[in-house]
Amino acid sequence: MTHIRITEHPEQATAAIRAQVAMAELADFFSHAFSDTMAVLQKQGVQPVGPPFGKYYGQPGVQVDVEAGFPVAGAIEPAGNVVPGELPAGRVVEATHIGPFDTLANTYADVESFFVQHKLKPSAVMWENYLADPETEQSPENARTQICWPVD
Repeated sequence: MTHIRITEHPEQATAAIRAQVAMAELADFFSHAFSDTMAVLQKQGVQPVGPPFGKYYGQPGVQVDVEAGFPVAGAIEPAGNVVPGELPAGRVVEATHIGPFDTLANTYADVESFFVQHKLKPSAVMWENYLADPETEQSPENARTQICWPVD
């Protein structure tokens, strides 16, 4: 069973790229979005203040409305597709998935059950923080993805 908790999340400024992406192309989108965003941050002399994230708008289907980037200390100047944004403040249901992305659905099922059991309504927007990426982690079983799902 996944450890799930409710936390208060402060608003966090971000630099990211948002796009409508086919589910099958999500990994490529993340790779390019993280690389392009980091290049813009370096040009602007800005350092990320946390791990990369993926922010999802609505229920994913064949197409995913997604934003990928990094938290930053303050607003950046827009450059190309990289724009300033934020991760919202408020109550968040939080869980950390340990393991490869192909088992992430199990943790999401636990989080959705938590919402039901506690009579909470999930927001239409949520995000994942990639604490240890399966693509770069030596062992995919050690990858860590933090799910942050705001409560409406």
